[in-house]
Amino acid sequence: MIIEGKKGLVRERIQFWRQQGERIAFVPTMGNLHEGHLTLVKKAKEMGTKVVVSIFVNPMQFNNQNDLNAYPQTLKEDSEKLKDLCVDLVFTPTVQELYPAGSAGITFVETPKLSEMLEGASRPGHFRGVTTIVSKLFHIVQPDIACFGEKDFQQLAILRKMVTDLDFGIEIVGVPIVRGENGLALSSRNGYLTEEQLKIAPNLYEVLSGVVRKVTQGHRDFATLFQDCDTELRKLGFVPDQIEIRDADSLESCSHETKRMVLLAAAWLGKARLIDNIQINCHYDIQK
Repeated sequence: MIIEGKKGLVRERIQFWRQQGERIAFVPTMGNLHEGHLTLVKKAKEMGTKVVVSIFVNPMQFNNQNDLNAYPQTLKEDSEKLKDLCVDLVFTPTVQELYPAGSAGITFVETPKLSEMLEGASRPGHFRGVTTIVSKLFHIVQPDIACFGEKDFQQLAILRKMVTDLDFGIEIVGVPIVRGENGLALSSRNGYLTEEQLKIAPNLYEVLSGVVRKVTQGHRDFATLFQDCDTELRKLGFVPDQIEIRDADSLESCSHETKRMVLLAAAWLGKARLIDNIQINCHYDIQK
């Protein structure tokens, strides 16, 4: 496994592989890898002949400097996990390597409207940071395929739109959420939970599953469903930040044309802001 921090050397290696007829699959990460990340890598190995994983904690994605400073740096452990999966190249650039003049005032990539709703409204500028760094990494790695988790459902939709709008010619592959046996979606954020909070956290998925059951049974009074969900989560110790049902393809409000819905939720539990979603394959079909 090659570990490389210089973008020029990564480009040279990718160019060599392309001359050999290799198909490049890419998994961008911020490190602190868990089984969810490793599932993305396994999917990439199924779809490409060479797998590249990047590890870079992107300062443009953070609204709070303290959050950035506190983000776990586990490069040694991450590298061992990737080596065990026979990853071909790990790109580990520094901030200086990717933002030599700093990230303030840098040319950026942004998807209007889609990046400003839902999570974007709660975290202004976050998705601008995501699309900017991912576009930079795409230009460096030049992958045929890139794998992203469906847990960050809005991020996945934004990246698909960016790739389509800007003609990147990269296949974006969404990989289903990886959950623990208790239903909790695996996330680096889970590391902020105390032992007691880890016992409470799986209730987020359980409560959301209850909402989904009601929707699939025909309930369409979303406002009441959301209020009941909010109340139940607060009783369990969560502080809900967002509960929405949207069209899974556009993330707009559901309409009679909606074929797939997605329940999106974000809730604080202690210091951790947990996000989760459940897709609902049914017609909107408003009850009268």
